[in-house]
Amino acid sequence: MQAAYERTTVPVAVVFSRTEAELIVGLLRSHGLSATVSADDAGGQEPALQVTGVRVLVTPSDEASARELLAAPEDLSS
Repeated sequence: MQAAYERTTVPVAVVFSRTEAELIVGLLRSHGLSATVSADDAGGQEPALQVTGVRVLVTPSDEASARELLAAPEDLSS
């Protein structure tokens, strides 16, 4: 199932850890976007294998919204 999802997704971020990627996915999902993590790390068991980074994937229809959300400056006033 994961391979089929990846064929219909686009990466919007590449980060260094699965934890950081999961936080980004949570942010995107909290705004109603479809997102998932893709990492070559044996299902999280071998984090050292993440030499190419961990990708955050979204559906093509959510790409523009995801990129806009990720590029938005952090609101430090609250």
